Amino acid sequence: MKIGITGGIGSGKTYICDLLKQRGYPIYNCDNEAKRLMVTDSDIISGLKSLIGSEAYMPDGTLNKPAIAQFLFSSEENIKAINGIVHPVVKRDFLTWAEEQEKNGRIAIMECAILFESHFDEVVNRIVFIWAKDSTRLTRAMARDNATKEQILARMDAQIPSEEAKKRADFIFDHENYDDTESEMKRLIAFLNGE
Repeated sequence: MKIGITGGIGSGKTYICDLLKQRGYPIYNCDNEAKRLMVTDSDIISGLKSLIGSEAYMPDGTLNKPAIAQFLFSSEENIKAINGIVHPVVKRDFLTWAEEQEKNGRIAIMECAILFESHFDEVVNRIVFIWAKDSTRLTRAMARDNATKEQILARMDAQIPSEEAKKRADFIFDHENYDDTESEMKRLIAFLNGE
């Protein structure tokens, strides 16, 4: 069984995934794995070099973050071009990892902020959406990222609206109040176990 866990910025999806990890569930964090693959996968490395130029990487093989950021944020087409190189490799890597988990009788859980936007929802069997009010998410994300209201709102606008995500999810985890986390976790574990 492959489960996708997603939620808007500030919803607390990483926090919930960490709680699942503490309970022994394997988690594939798309952000972390994409960063790893961008410096280790030959398809991504050659793709980024042909797209941006050899300056995409530093002489020691690490990403040249300023060069990538400059390219990335200069147009929507550039974002799509980079995603077109990175996302298929992350998807392939997840499926290989998930196969290993399933072989060992474990549920493979993917944590992905852009599950719907990247079409990663197509490779999972069930979707969990971590929900909190927009105002709550805004407050949490501003505090966590030390960012302005405008910066967080821009990032929220780039994500699928909560109402649409809720409709497409198989399970809604209400993470508005931290006080309810434990009872919601019990519901989530029952869902993961097919109860």
